[in-house]
Amino acid sequence: MAGTPDVSVVVAVYNTMPYLTECLNSLLGQSIGRDRLEIVAVDDGSTDDSGCELDRFAEQYPDTVKVIHQENSGGPAAPSNRALDVATGRFVYFIGSDDYLGEQALERMVACADEHGSDIVVGKMVGTNGRYVHQALYKKSDPDVSLYDSALPFTLANTKLFRRELVEQHKLRFPEDMPVGSDQPFTIEACVRARKISVVADYTCYYAVKRGDASNITYRANHLARLHCVSEIMRHAAGLIEAGPKRDAVFERHFTWELAKLVQEDFPSLDRETQVQLCAGIARLADTYFTDAIRDKLDVKRRVRIGLAQRGAVDELVRAIADETEHGPPPFLLEDGRAFARYPGFRDARLGLPDRLFEVIAEAVPRQLAAGTELLSAEWDQSGDDMAVRLAVRIPVTGETGSAVLRLAAKAMPKSADKPGGRRLPVGTDLPAPAGEPSREPTADGTGTVLHARIPVEPHRAKLGVRAYVDVAGSVYEIPVPVRGRPLPLARRWRERIPYRISANANAKGRLVITTAPLWEPSLGVGKRLRQLMSRVKRKLTR
Repeated sequence: MAGTPDVSVVVAVYNTMPYLTECLNSLLGQSIGRDRLEIVAVDDGSTDDSGCELDRFAEQYPDTVKVIHQENSGGPAAPSNRALDVATGRFVYFIGSDDYLGEQALERMVACADEHGSDIVVGKMVGTNGRYVHQALYKKSDPDVSLYDSALPFTLANTKLFRRELVEQHKLRFPEDMPVGSDQPFTIEACVRARKISVVADYTCYYAVKRGDASNITYRANHLARLHCVSEIMRHAAGLIEAGPKRDAVFERHFTWELAKLVQEDFPSLDRETQVQLCAGIARLADTYFTDAIRDKLDVKRRVRIGLAQRGAVDELVRAIADETEHGPPPFLLEDGRAFARYPGFRDARLGLPDRLFEVIAEAVPRQLAAGTELLSAEWDQSGDDMAVRLAVRIPVTGETGSAVLRLAAKAMPKSADKPGGRRLPVGTDLPAPAGEPSREPTADGTGTVLHARIPVEPHRAKLGVRAYVDVAGSVYEIPVPVRGRPLPLARRWRERIPYRISANANAKGRLVITTAPLWEPSLGVGKRLRQLMSRVKRKLTR
């Protein structure tokens, strides 16, 4: 290779066939050209054909591919460090040996660094095969982003372009005693010390692959190993960033992501000793770093789980996770204009957890209301001179529920409401009139409120969605009523000048709608009406 390459790509390899082949092909096919590229691949004691595959590529492209073989070290840190010792490029780029790059990735990132004088360039990264990759940082390209006021803390993998001068000036290397997360101390320190960090978001540079057997090292590490690693990451970062808003901006990620993942749905199935050790470790980190500012950024589920672990309330934590897994989020308590999620431990004097830990943030309300709202019963009522439907609907709200009522909405909910299943309405939104004769009562177990309504239905063509409306902490929320397998009454007809048909159905999203329609169009003549009726009878007889 003549001269200094623009970029050295570091590939730490351990048993990644057949993904390794695609990875290497994506590097050698880069539009930047092989004359500007150096690939340094370190085989960390692979026991499959990865070492042989690396040698094959090195033999075919001797001016571009360097291969080092070493004994297995147990993680990507040691091979990455070994590669850094021999890299010669102006920039260094790290790629997982089971991942691959877009064809123009390196050319675009190097051009961005040269144009803006960037020490670090983050290229857009996406997941494949079900791999999750946080996308907030990639909303737009930006020549100058900060670690402290952007989504960069949620994108701390080392899969970035680093100016090698920065790496060597500060002697940046990967800690070799961390089985997972060893890239974070490196990336955090590089970001703290960088003069400028840029984002290339208008081109997909990196494709992160989740292997079919989920054997990526991130998915294999056990709970206590992950706890140790995040403790080391936070300790290292705390030595670089003084306590205050900047450190909080970084550590919000670790409480939201790494620590919260230790108390997910699999926590109740762990042995008791592991549960106790996890809570003790989370408590040490929370006592030191879990500020009020970080707490208030977390959603209520994560806040409560971290808080229970911090108190060592293992039984309550197990119950909170198991109950939510089986039954969905707990009910809200509405009180003095505030809403609280009634998780185990709420107002337990023995634990002494503050109410603020359980307070519900507005953005989470539609999702949690929708998860706990359900149809209890629906039936037709012709006891008077009209046709009516009687409904009983449970909502997961207790306390000051005077505003909660069922309404019939003529318009479909917007697509923006589809994911959470409900929505917070803008101030001043015109609401449908309360449906029929509303009343409410607490559920027998005290975990919610049952809304009752007898709703007269007028004989005209209509399709009306049944929605619950409830005021939570000063905002009105609109929640569709899911049917969830509840039996619905058979369609009925009632006699008017023109006979009408009424039905209660679940729509395509499983939400309750009431539909009325004439059995024939008033504009039809007698002959057409008879033919229409005969056609309907014939269809029924042939079913």
